[in-house]
Amino acid sequence: MTPSAWINGGAGVTIDWAVVESALGPMLLAATDKGICRLSFDENESTLKRRFPNATLLIKGGSLSSLIDGAVYAVQNPRQMPKLPLDVGGTVFQMAVWQALLEIPAGETRNYAQIAAAVGKPDAVRAAGSANGANPVSVLIPCHRVIRSDGGLGGYAYGLERKRRLLAWESEQGGLFST
Repeated sequence: MTPSAWINGGAGVTIDWAVVESALGPMLLAATDKGICRLSFDENESTLKRRFPNATLLIKGGSLSSLIDGAVYAVQNPRQMPKLPLDVGGTVFQMAVWQALLEIPAGETRNYAQIAAAVGKPDAVRAAGSANGANPVSVLIPCHRVIRSDGGLGGYAYGLERKRRLLAWESEQGGLFST
């Protein structure tokens, strides 16, 4: 989406979407013609409409099946995450934080201070936390790999149990269905 489409709630954009079962429960996946714009858990069409009130939403429209397959695989096998096209928008700072999250290897974590330092803003720890929480494509941009400086899990938009499971799959098992 263009920055103006993001700012204007998806104005002029068609978003294909579906809710599918995943190893972490019901997963909403939404995509524009450029890539995945939303991956979340326990959300539905009404949530998507609030996020993109001016977009045209088509349930299971377009060529969504390959993106769904890739996203389900990414949830189940985070160490072998496929390269999926993303269509996310945010501030320059948010985009820098999300890029830093993509650079955290599966099985490792960073704290908010490390993320702030990685984007060249070591005093912006709270802002790094806010940018982490604003991530629109959970798992694909691995916001779950960020923990508090004291080693605590911190928060996770989809519940700490999901965060625990994701981190365990990545560090202990190499993925839910790894060999």
